[in-house]
Amino acid sequence: MSLPHVTVVIPVYNEEASLGALFARLYPALDALSGSYEVIFINDGSRDKSAAILAEQYHVRPDVTRVILFNGNFGQHRAILAGFAHARGEHVVTLDADLQNPPEDIHLLLAQMENGYDYVGSIRRSRNDSWWRHVASRSMNRLREKITHIHMTDQGCMMRAYSRRIVDTINQCNEMHTFIPALAYSFAQNPTEVVIGHEERHAGESKYSLYTLIRLNFDLMTGFSVVPLQLFSMLGILVSLGSGLLVAYLLARRLIIGPEEGGLFTLFAITFFLLGIALFGVGILGEYIGRIYGESKRRPLFLIREERVQKASSAATGTAAADE
Repeated sequence: MSLPHVTVVIPVYNEEASLGALFARLYPALDALSGSYEVIFINDGSRDKSAAILAEQYHVRPDVTRVILFNGNFGQHRAILAGFAHARGEHVVTLDADLQNPPEDIHLLLAQMENGYDYVGSIRRSRNDSWWRHVASRSMNRLREKITHIHMTDQGCMMRAYSRRIVDTINQCNEMHTFIPALAYSFAQNPTEVVIGHEERHAGESKYSLYTLIRLNFDLMTGFSVVPLQLFSMLGILVSLGSGLLVAYLLARRLIIGPEEGGLFTLFAITFFLLGIALFGVGILGEYIGRIYGESKRRPLFLIREERVQKASSAATGTAAADE
């Protein structure tokens, strides 16, 4: 059985309204490629009819379609990790099912892979997002790059291409809390980025709430750097020095001027300021401890309820699939 040249991994969660349009655009785009391919859909515990639609599509194109059904909702990144674990292609491309990134641009990423790059990120052209997502994304990108030294112009775009070596390395990590594009960048020897199109969601709403985005960035910064801990340690040293100088100053005033009235509110303000810094530090430390606790339990990253795959068939080439 020959292995496919390209594997496309697509996590799916409550996308029944988008899947039909996705199929209509994805397969023609892949059929136009010169090499063989396979598509792996991972249903991440959808509560709508997504699983049934994926099962129907498997019967339509069983030669190039594989469907993995999770036992529950484990999150987009774990769904991608499941796709990586089952991917057989020399190049692996990740794509969202909401059609915000056009499948017709997959060839742009693969062209860079053929040029010798082992990891190809993407930059969305003319993003069709709300203004607050623009501002939040740009701010978090800058903060993340300063802390982790990982350069990703557009970290929110999941349309990316990975070499076989990087996918195999990621499969060995088995981390519960991670950010796959950043992990791949840290393993890449020759990364690059390309500009791709960006469209409005075909249907439905984004699955990423503000809280989810904040949690994702916490995972990114605490999973790839200890700079937050180091910064807080430096802040603690500065606050200690400042507190020592303040105590010396107040003691000198008491000896020179004598007891003064009206200093109670100042004392409360300083106390609450120091308490705020202490709680902030406890929160940062808690993030790291929580990550260690989660990893130490060694629970499975995902549970697969069912897998639909053609047992003995070769991957279809674009020409052969187009003739069917």
